[in-house]
Amino acid sequence: MTAGSHSRAAAARVIVAVAADGKSLSAVLPEAQARLESERDRSLLAALSYGSIRWYPRLAALVDGMLDRPVKTNDKDVLALMIVGLFQLLYTRIPAHAAVSATVGATRVLGKAWARGLVNAVLRRFQRERVARIAAADQDETSLWAHPQWLIDAIRDDWPAAWQQILAANNSEPPMWIRVATGVESRDSYQQRLDAALGTGTQVSPWAGDAIRLDVPAGVAELPGFDAGVVSVQDAGAQLAAYLLDAEPGMRVLDACAAPGGKTAHMLQRAGGNLRVTAIDLSAGRLERVAENLRRVGSEAHLLQADATRPESWWDGLAFDRILLDAPCTASGVIRRHPDIKLLRQPGDIAAMALMQRRLLDALWPLLRPGGRMVYCTCSVFLEENENNIAAFVAATADARVEPSPFPFAQPPWQPTPHGFQILPGDADMDGFYYACLTRNGEPG
Repeated sequence: MTAGSHSRAAAARVIVAVAADGKSLSAVLPEAQARLESERDRSLLAALSYGSIRWYPRLAALVDGMLDRPVKTNDKDVLALMIVGLFQLLYTRIPAHAAVSATVGATRVLGKAWARGLVNAVLRRFQRERVARIAAADQDETSLWAHPQWLIDAIRDDWPAAWQQILAANNSEPPMWIRVATGVESRDSYQQRLDAALGTGTQVSPWAGDAIRLDVPAGVAELPGFDAGVVSVQDAGAQLAAYLLDAEPGMRVLDACAAPGGKTAHMLQRAGGNLRVTAIDLSAGRLERVAENLRRVGSEAHLLQADATRPESWWDGLAFDRILLDAPCTASGVIRRHPDIKLLRQPGDIAAMALMQRRLLDALWPLLRPGGRMVYCTCSVFLEENENNIAAFVAATADARVEPSPFPFAQPPWQPTPHGFQILPGDADMDGFYYACLTRNGEPG
């Protein structure tokens, strides 16, 4: 059996779990990696899985165009294996002969030796007819942009001048941003240490004062001081939340929907740990991730497994000076990091999320003290979840007032909106985020 066949077979199983069974990539990939013996195979599995799912709509269309008849329901893994094979031929530097050989060999690992000839024939045919096959498949928008049609339409409707930019960014490899605990070490000092340790390049963000982007992604074990909490992995766009919140030492802060805890840790670090933070999340498992992140950076917060839409079940009646509502959303702004969103989201999810977000706004607003500030945040690009939602909330809430963005930039790399601002995926290499700052009773926070 060809070396690497087990990684290809594992990738095919991962794709079936996501595309056919509706499971998230982050849930199934670690389990699949654990069954492989070498780190090299585990890394290859991750690259094949992420890449094949990122380009799935395009790859599936190409495979379909080369099949004489549809693959049987019980053979979805064979279809997925052909998608893995095409991904290698189109988007990797793996030599074509090695990619084909290992992918064909994976049929035996899957227990589908009968499919060896089929997989070989499809991959060889693509090699012969590559230009024509791509041209034919890309007559369809879903193949050309590697997004489902409903998602293309929704993004185009909301961003008619930027929809192609958004789709292209969604298909790109995400950069690696880190956040320096600047209360422990300055960003400049850490950047020098990092450059020396990695031997590659890094860039600082002019928009987020603690952020550094690595030119070449690295494992956390390679980051000096990671275990000691000197540095954390967090997109620069996500880091803006703590600046907007601007929680001052001694303040009482609510971090609603807090998992995985990166924003919680950042706000605490910026205030020297001198905040009274209550961090809640509906999931006990996700709340444990908050606890792990806080332990690593040496910060503390009051953690509660709770439903943010029902504060009567957990709130002690004392008002908060600041509330961060990092609301559940479609995550349409972070598709480049989570390409399975393309396959898992459905058209009705936008309205459903917007309804949940409004329930959270209505439930949490009374917990904010007069003159306090709420920062509303999503990692979505859809107006219904973002600008339209905040506009409706402010119109219906007499004591809610929108604060202007506190950033003094003449030309910020994001889209200003009447009630906040929208970062589109790829703007200044950041993920897609929406932010709005609200004060109660019209007083500054």
